[in-house]
Amino acid sequence: MSLNVGILSIQGDVQENAMSARTALDELGIDGNVTDVRTPEDIMNLDGLILPGGESTTIGQMSLVNGSMEVLKKKIEDGMPVLGICAGMIMLSKTANDRVVGKTDQPLLDILDIQLERNSFGRQRESFEADISIDPINIPSFNGVFIRAPSVSDVGSGVEVLSRFNGRIVAVRRGNVIGTAFHPELTDDTSIHKHFLELVNSSKSGRVAN
Repeated sequence: MSLNVGILSIQGDVQENAMSARTALDELGIDGNVTDVRTPEDIMNLDGLILPGGESTTIGQMSLVNGSMEVLKKKIEDGMPVLGICAGMIMLSKTANDRVVGKTDQPLLDILDIQLERNSFGRQRESFEADISIDPINIPSFNGVFIRAPSVSDVGSGVEVLSRFNGRIVAVRRGNVIGTAFHPELTDDTSIHKHFLELVNSSKSGRVAN
């Protein structure tokens, strides 16, 4: 059984995520393919999807134009595991405001019942790295790379907080969906990608991952 994992390649750290995912598959000994996806047809054939960082407004608008948003939302609601990174987590959210300009008018998938603040830690020049813990998924220490990172101010029913930094929520999970404010693909640590791929493998096998 081979996994078909996609990276939404409209914008963002596509190559970095592809490399991290391929390395993680090798380390786990799981047979799988990692491909760039752009169209609704590409998404339909996936077992799991990574929504990479980038500019969430642009990604959402382009996905809306080519019809990917509707297909993606249905696939996730039907159980496809998804890892949303930075802008990807913004796309998955129910509500997104910007720390500077306030409410933003952008397409959102409304998958994660979270209130999210864009650019919560500042703009590009305020980017930083920090050690964080993600204990609920057995990652006690991880080097978080925060680039124009969002944070979650509130979570709704069924959403689990995975990590906080300086009191702000920076990683969440609900069932088959994981969202991180930081960029795990920009480190050599594949722990998060391995956890996600184990979730994809369990989902395809009909098992429930912890």
